[in-house]
Amino acid sequence: MARTGFRLALLATLLALVVVLLGAYTRLTHAGLGCPDWPGCYGFISVPNSEAQLAHAELHFPDSPVEAHKGRNEMVHRYFAGTLTLMIILLAAQAVRRRHQEGHPFKLPLLMLGVVVAQAAFGMWTVTLKLWPQVVTAHLLGGITTLSLLFLLTLRLSGGFAPMPELPVKLRRLAVSGLVLVVAQIALGGWVSSNYAAVACIDLPTCHGEWWPKADFANGFHLTQHIGPNYLGGQLDSDARTAIHITHRLGALVVTLVLLALAWQLKRAGLKGMAGLVLLALGVQIALGVSNVIFHLPLPVAVAHNAGGAALMLTMTLVNYRVRSVVGLATKANRIPGFQGQGLAHPQLHPGK
Repeated sequence: MARTGFRLALLATLLALVVVLLGAYTRLTHAGLGCPDWPGCYGFISVPNSEAQLAHAELHFPDSPVEAHKGRNEMVHRYFAGTLTLMIILLAAQAVRRRHQEGHPFKLPLLMLGVVVAQAAFGMWTVTLKLWPQVVTAHLLGGITTLSLLFLLTLRLSGGFAPMPELPVKLRRLAVSGLVLVVAQIALGGWVSSNYAAVACIDLPTCHGEWWPKADFANGFHLTQHIGPNYLGGQLDSDARTAIHITHRLGALVVTLVLLALAWQLKRAGLKGMAGLVLLALGVQIALGVSNVIFHLPLPVAVAHNAGGAALMLTMTLVNYRVRSVVGLATKANRIPGFQGQGLAHPQLHPGK
């Protein structure tokens, strides 16, 4: 039976996914600086449109002429993000109020509140530091983290999962490795996007017709670069962007191999549904990534690729939650006198039983 707050957590998870996609759309339409200030837009709560508002914007932001469509993209993203923040505050308040109820998550909602506060700061710095790639990438990771934590909270409040059978240690380790690698690959994807390196290579499987083209990894991953003046469109040269793009491709290859191994182990453990889910999320994301290169980054495919990354992250969150839940359950069971994990043994893993 679902616990109190489940519906709110589920709704917040769906809204967080929308916010992530709106952030991607804003970035891909070059609207990250559609409003040169924060949290308003040219000093207003919406994009200026009257003559007086436009005159005010021109006077106070002479270097940032109003582009209404970009401003709207940016402000819609902020409105949705603000609504999500309010929902997370409500979830945190519920957690504090029910902190003495057995089984009700307490630390997780407070952690989410801390993350969303940091996200607001990164959102502000994204604008004030003129799309500095380090901040833009951190902002993307913060959005994915918020989405994943909300999904984890939803799973914990759902009460809809039966105890898992005892699983091999190798499977649990693969699940953790897969999660870590997906996070790293999303970070690489953010670095590709924030440095405008998505079309640095426009052919597959080679790049510029070569298996290992000229690439400048030192500048491509120079994380201590100076801030400013404006990173819209990127400041790196072609070789540095090529290095970033190639690294993202190699990361995709490593993630693919590990997740294929994970899917195989899940199938061997009798968890065919989760194995299929991993393969589906992985296959869709690979297809979208290839399409981005072949069709030169069409906007719908690029946004869908961001959605695919989020879906892969949620899939790995679910897999880790399910395969590791038995560990905590068995630990609690072993503390009960006379009870040694009864009912947790998997007949396929323990043939003698």
